Amino acid sequence: MTILKKKSFPTNEESGQRDSISGEQYIDLTDMTFEDEGMSGLEDARTVVKVGELFRYEDLSSLTSEIYSDNIVVVDYTSIANDDLTMKRVTAELKNVARDVDGDVAGVGKNLLMITPRGVKIDRNKVKGGF
Repeated sequence: MTILKKKSFPTNEESGQRDSISGEQYIDLTDMTFEDEGMSGLEDARTVVKVGELFRYEDLSSLTSEIYSDNIVVVDYTSIANDDLTMKRVTAELKNVARDVDGDVAGVGKNLLMITPRGVKIDRNKVKGGF
């Protein structure tokens, strides 16, 4: 479940102005939907970005099948980040899968890896705001 923290600004009812920051509101992004949004768009897409979590080495099979199906996979490996042997095995396997499909694999954040299929390469340079 992804939760976005949003600060709310209460207003002074008499003046209509905002008071100091005193409250916070949380938005559950899994419950957030937009007009005309649904699962129907996924069937029409050639490539889908999938997000997965890795709790043990054996979880790789379901993630790699998504890559072989030409989807992009973002993997959160937080739960195994401190296990050096498992991390070496996981990264070696994901590199082999990326090589098999002529794709790419790279770290894209703290405890996040991205694996892409054929024709999609990952730029290692971060885009900065304010082009």
